[in-house]
Amino acid sequence: MKYDAHQMNQLVKKHPELQKELKSLMKDMGLERHLAVKALYHSQVSDGGTYQTQYQDLNK
Repeated sequence: MKYDAHQMNQLVKKHPELQKELKSLMKDMGLERHLAVKALYHSQVSDGGTYQTQYQDLNK
C-alpha cells in the first residue's frame, strides 16, 4: 500500500478521532500539517492499522 496525501486527508476529514490525533501531533510534536498527516498514516493506516480498510476503500 502506498501513501497518498490526498487520500489520507480525505480519511482524516471523515473521522473525528483522526482529526483529534492530527491536532495533537501538530501541537505536541511541533510538526507541520503535511508531516503530521504522514506520521498519522504510518501509525494508524499502514501495516494493518486501525483505518487501513477505510483508507483502501477511498481508492476504489
